[in-house]
Amino acid sequence: MTETATAAPPTWRDQPHEIVEREGVRYTLLGTAHVSQASVDAVCEAIEGGGFDAVAVELDPQRLQSLTDPDALAKLDLVQVIRTGRTALFAANLALAAYQRRLAEQLGIEPGAELKRAVVEARERELPVHLIDREVGLTFKRASNKLGFWGRAKLGGGLLAGLFVDEPVHEDDIEKLKTGDMLASSFSEFASDSPALYETVIAERDRYMAARLRESAGDAREVLAVVGAGHLQGLARHLREEPTPPVNIREELEALPKKSDVPWFTIALSVFVLGGFAWGFWQGGLDVGSDLLLQWVLATGLLGALGCAIAGGHPLSILVAFLASPITPLHPALASGTLSALTEAWVRKPTYADFMALRDDVGTLRGWWRNRVARVLLNFFLTSLGTAIGVWTGGLRMLGKLFG
Repeated sequence: MTETATAAPPTWRDQPHEIVEREGVRYTLLGTAHVSQASVDAVCEAIEGGGFDAVAVELDPQRLQSLTDPDALAKLDLVQVIRTGRTALFAANLALAAYQRRLAEQLGIEPGAELKRAVVEARERELPVHLIDREVGLTFKRASNKLGFWGRAKLGGGLLAGLFVDEPVHEDDIEKLKTGDMLASSFSEFASDSPALYETVIAERDRYMAARLRESAGDAREVLAVVGAGHLQGLARHLREEPTPPVNIREELEALPKKSDVPWFTIALSVFVLGGFAWGFWQGGLDVGSDLLLQWVLATGLLGALGCAIAGGHPLSILVAFLASPITPLHPALASGTLSALTEAWVRKPTYADFMALRDDVGTLRGWWRNRVARVLLNFFLTSLGTAIGVWTGGLRMLGKLFG
């Protein structure tokens, strides 16, 4: 009787991985697919097998909280987000969450499940957990700073598309995600033709995570690092070859270019507008000067208020948008969208249910107007857009009046 040989079941060592020894520490880098049950199983097997003193994961504190705490959004202070100028970053995080939700619906597995499982398994065994990825907000800010005006506009368009479009994720993007990175895949159409974006989202994070591994190893001698397969080669190379002290690398890659203390555009706009008013009153008298002033107020105020109204703003928010829009373009510390959004958040305070339903609601157009958190964000963006259009409209009318 002939016995049929059966193949041995795959183990975690059959998954993409690299082993790097440096400074007395043996790092096992396990490359995973962020949308694969096989990766979840491999992570469990690797940690259950023992032999590791610590586990590192491709996460930052904010992303870990969103993975492990269902109430994370409900604990958010929305007013503080608006007041500190983090509204656009909050929207970017929502875009990433919306993308992940669509993936989960298509594939039946939560994106990043293997990272969450690594944290859970390590904590159950009382192993130290090191979060080695750079904060996602810093990555977005550095990427934005490296892109030109049109690059930022294109990235912003991608974020809006990720928020408003509820289409299935393309098969090509899913395949890229299996061997790539979550952030890069979220904006794959931009990373493919933008070296600056690729540098920030992929290459910089390879170097950053290698530095964090070296920096956080401590007394551990066997460290398991769970990272996306797209980072495996770059991370291993930097871990082997990088001569710079890790603290210096981290400081370099966490730094943001210092903005000019002088708001040149606001100063130029203020000089133009206020100078136009003065010229009108001086050359044309009260009639011309007051007409210029009225046109500016109506152009900026009405369009800012219109944006707020389209966003479904409360009447008080619309009034604030109308009053603020003629003034805020001339003041570097004020923004009409911020003021109207703060008013909206104060008058119509978001509830716990709004925060809990936010990820689902932003996936549909109707949800943006139904959810109070989403409506505050919509208020901010549409009021700001209306004011910006009003500034150009009012400025062109002023030029026509003065030199026509």
